[in-house]
Amino acid sequence: MTVQDFDPADRFVAGTVGPAGQRAFYLQASTGPLVVTVGVEKQQVSILADRVNDVLDQLAPAAAAEPGEPGGAPEDTDPLQTPFDEDWKVQTLSLAWDEDAQKLVIECHDHDPDEVDEDADDEVGPLGRNSLRVALTPAEARAFARRSSALVAAGRPPCPFCGNPLDPTGHICPRANGYKR
Repeated sequence: MTVQDFDPADRFVAGTVGPAGQRAFYLQASTGPLVVTVGVEKQQVSILADRVNDVLDQLAPAAAAEPGEPGGAPEDTDPLQTPFDEDWKVQTLSLAWDEDAQKLVIECHDHDPDEVDEDADDEVGPLGRNSLRVALTPAEARAFARRSSALVAAGRPPCPFCGNPLDPTGHICPRANGYKR
């Protein structure tokens, strides 16, 4: 099992590659020359941003300043660090609050950690049982959540009838009985 730990991380961001409707989503952590880029789904980025905000609102509202405010982390609008290859695809995300360090910990796994048998002698292979752990201050976590939410919102606009994404040429709307809108 490979665990890459970024505490502290110089940078931890969500980013995309490709045009709206065909974007691939990534999380990228870096410290010095070490850069890890993992593939995620758009929904995972959206939910992670929401949960990060929820945890910060409950456990560290005073310390989680918005980017640009006094005490807030600077807003990171730079693209993903390139060139990169997707190191692995995220299957499971977890979020925790480290009370002693007063940091938010985000873990990404290419497996379900509850189902991993540490004593198993089976061959996992080069693409199995990878984990990424990133510890963020409340201000850094708030900046991450804000960027992630903006990234998700920058996609195709939703159909006002069914909520599915609209293509530039429209789409076949199930709420309109299959007619193109």
